Amino acid sequence: MPQLAEVFAGSGDAAAWGFALAQLPTGAEVLWVQDRLSGLEMGRPSGAGLKRYGADPARFTLVRTKNAKEALWAMEEGLKCTTLGAVIGEITGNPKALDFTATKRLAMRAERAGVPVILLRIGGQRSLSAARRRWAVEALPSVRHRFDPKAPGAPRWQAELFRGRDMRPGTWEAGYEPKAHRLNLSAPLRHPEVAEAQVRAANTL
Repeated sequence: MPQLAEVFAGSGDAAAWGFALAQLPTGAEVLWVQDRLSGLEMGRPSGAGLKRYGADPARFTLVRTKNAKEALWAMEEGLKCTTLGAVIGEITGNPKALDFTATKRLAMRAERAGVPVILLRIGGQRSLSAARRRWAVEALPSVRHRFDPKAPGAPRWQAELFRGRDMRPGTWEAGYEPKAHRLNLSAPLRHPEVAEAQVRAANTL
């Protein structure tokens, strides 16, 4: 079921971007909303970066707002659009507008619209939220390139699911498979009794 997911990452850490892009449905029309602080700190997603995750830059609509309140409004309005396949919202810190009620509204609209929503929390502290899955991610060294050791390999992250309504919390090494456009969660660093999980992008959110 499409749902609201939160992804926390440190200030200036692009790990949240990659982790979110790895989960997008293939060929989806995507609305990406940034508040002003996120835009200043993180910049804009590049076409080359989007293509690295199998995404078509032409299918992305980027909106930059003055503040978090406007960003949340833009995300809700975007969910009324029947052509969208996903919504990404990027908010820095813990602004007053981003309270439990705001996340509850987003979660309900995501489920009603049948569209997954990923809320990127850049430099934010964990607070009350209605998100069904809440992740904290940080970048790991990329996978060694098969043919050129000097070339960048597939990205990897340490991904902690600290709250999940439909998935048991734990910490994994997450990797992206470009050919399959798939996010793999494997080798759990906690809860070793949890079996290796392979989560396809379309079913992750």
